Amino acid sequence: MSRKPNIILILADDLGFADLGCTGSEIRTPNIDGLARDGALLTAMYNCARCCPTRASLLTGLYPHNAGIGHMGADLGTPAYRGFLRNDCATIAEHLRAAGYRTCMSGKWHVGGDFMAREVDSWRVGDVDHPTPRQRGFDRFYGIVDGVTHFFSPHYMLEDDTRVETFPDDFYFTDAITDKAIGMVEEAVEMEQPFFLYLAHTAPHWPLHAHPEDIARYDGVYGRGWDALRSSRHETMNAMGLFQTNWQISPRDADVCPWEAAPHKDWEARKMATYAAMVDRMDQSIGTLLAALKRMGQFDNTLILFLSDNGGCAEFMAEDGWAKFFPDTTHDGRHIEMGNRPEIMPGSALTYQSYDKPWANVSNAPFRKFKHYVHEGGISTPLIAHWPGRIAAPVPLHAACHVVDILPTILEAAGAPPIAELGGHGMQPLQGESLLGLLRGKKWEREQPIFFEHEGNSAIRLGQFKLVRLHGQDWELYDIEADRTELNDLIRGEPDRAKALVAEYQDWADKTGVLDWNIALPRLLAAWQMDNAEG
Repeated sequence: MSRKPNIILILADDLGFADLGCTGSEIRTPNIDGLARDGALLTAMYNCARCCPTRASLLTGLYPHNAGIGHMGADLGTPAYRGFLRNDCATIAEHLRAAGYRTCMSGKWHVGGDFMAREVDSWRVGDVDHPTPRQRGFDRFYGIVDGVTHFFSPHYMLEDDTRVETFPDDFYFTDAITDKAIGMVEEAVEMEQPFFLYLAHTAPHWPLHAHPEDIARYDGVYGRGWDALRSSRHETMNAMGLFQTNWQISPRDADVCPWEAAPHKDWEARKMATYAAMVDRMDQSIGTLLAALKRMGQFDNTLILFLSDNGGCAEFMAEDGWAKFFPDTTHDGRHIEMGNRPEIMPGSALTYQSYDKPWANVSNAPFRKFKHYVHEGGISTPLIAHWPGRIAAPVPLHAACHVVDILPTILEAAGAPPIAELGGHGMQPLQGESLLGLLRGKKWEREQPIFFEHEGNSAIRLGQFKLVRLHGQDWELYDIEADRTELNDLIRGEPDRAKALVAEYQDWADKTGVLDWNIALPRLLAAWQMDNAEG
């Protein structure tokens, strides 16, 4: 009888579609590129536009609202918006542990309730509404339970069920979670168990923190500016034959000025160089993991999946905005200069910055919009799949698929049936469709529509057509196969198709418990005020 395959699921954080070498980037990602070259590259994989919802969907094979995380970590008082994974869904780890797998996680959890980063002493980690990975099927865990961390000086980390209190001088989160992941794999191999590893990076999510030697690799690269870089990446994609057709690139975002008009060009270039260094280091760490698998004789029997949780992030790290929620001192008492301040170059442990909308527009080339939104720039990620001798696609695959399909794919690869009951709770049926046939070169087309909703931004994709809207604005309709950069709105010319798609979307939203964002937002603000008062 053949051995059960090992499975590694690698998730990047806020990585745009165009940020890998294999999707047109100038950033060095040889290890990820190698997995794509020797495996399969899916160009039309969709996520849920934001960290929490994507992770919930990825882990459970359900849409995020069905998993209990219709928005983020705050509990808005309905089953679709609890802010943590519901008891009527099972994680990949719970399914695979029942099938005899050793289950390991290293990195970012972010599906276990809301946490205020400046109030760590009041956190209720492990309570019923703040479950940890170890309470949701993972044998081992090392990482963070909330959504973001200082790469050199995390404010709160766990190893299994114990808080990590001290950090070495050379600590860097991307390196540390990889080192721990390798140790977990070694344990599983020693125990002669097949393993599932969920390696959930925080890179390249803000804050912009990187090793000086990695930043130095990109000195001078970004002095050409964001307009030249967007065009260069798009031209490279077209030369590679990455897409079904050479779509026209979307215009520079209306909120972004031309590079020639940008103030503080050296600072802007340094921000993108630091971001690139974070992606580069993530790729280096993946190379370290691959080398360890080969050393242990596990590489050929391991299915590896790589993707990102949303598109590039346009959030501006203002000192009195996002940055005010995070600690302004390191664990050893040094002061951090918080926020995007042009007089301070990003990268070191004493800074806390983001790369902002202009560079996110580069990350998401050639698409429109960013993280938070369900236009293509917010929800598109390449999916890379590698499994020696089992899957290989010499050309990119363009079938539309969604993170909800990952769990069914893993279960089919493992030969493991989904569990129907856990802890006395019946499980919801999986809502995704296995991609294994597609990855093995068989004719495959998703049977069901793909639905999206985040903060009132809504969409449905059915076949080649996509209906999409920004919160509070009119619906738009696109033929995604002909126009994936969403430049030619067909809504007036296809009223019957649009009407049918609106009805199908609304039926899904009603059944799923999607809240109107005008109702959800006041509940969210009230929940935050309560958390602040309790803290």
